[in-house]
Amino acid sequence: MTELSAVRTTADGPVLHVVLDRPKANAIDAATSRELSGVFVDFRDDPDLRVAVLTGVGDRFFSAGWDLGAAANGEDFEADYGEGGFGGFCELPDRHKPVICAVNGMAVGGGFEIAMAAEFVIAADHATFFLPETGLGIIPDAGAIRLPRQLPPVVANEVLYGGRRLGAVEAERWGLVNRVVPAGELAHAAGELAHQIAGAAPLAVEAVMAIDRATGHRSLEEAFAHLRSGDLEPYERMLASEDALEGPRAFSEGRDPHWQGR
Repeated sequence: MTELSAVRTTADGPVLHVVLDRPKANAIDAATSRELSGVFVDFRDDPDLRVAVLTGVGDRFFSAGWDLGAAANGEDFEADYGEGGFGGFCELPDRHKPVICAVNGMAVGGGFEIAMAAEFVIAADHATFFLPETGLGIIPDAGAIRLPRQLPPVVANEVLYGGRRLGAVEAERWGLVNRVVPAGELAHAAGELAHQIAGAAPLAVEAVMAIDRATGHRSLEEAFAHLRSGDLEPYERMLASEDALEGPRAFSEGRDPHWQGR
């Protein structure tokens, strides 16, 4: 286990568990964001780690987002949040490994934006998601970009313009959350999903993420053309890998595959 002033990490085989520990609300100032960024840079670059699970301490807050106390003391929007941007992984270059957010309570402002940036979200049944920024005279930059892409416009507008709160069940209904579980089962559910993903071929997971990012904004015709162009390096590397041979071989031999990531 690695102990930092606000972030704790534990590796469970190929799964990295990251815990934000800043009582009372797990709010994130620039220093904490830089710590998270360092953790996720190491995660990105460690070949033995395949999935990360991020959660907060306690059962009230996943994260209250930007530390308004730090803001009141002069920390501004242009602060150095680290290579991965606010929250450590949301804008991290070349991250081709998935992150699961295990939302253990309120995901407020930047905390909600962090959850939006994750590939998977598991939420405790009492979790809530909201963006209060317009009531504070500011806006949720990442939320204003991400949320309209993830929700129907009229729902996104209520959340963005008026601070409407989404409970865990409603968030699941709109597709913001993979599943809702009782609070006592959150860690187990997130860990189970993480190990399920970590059991897949790592180059295949990387290729899926790369395809989504490279083609999500394109028409179907453009997306297929880009996929077949030879320019999508993670896809080409996966096709040429030993793992692409190992999977069918293991299946035909009735055994579990041995992934090498090459």
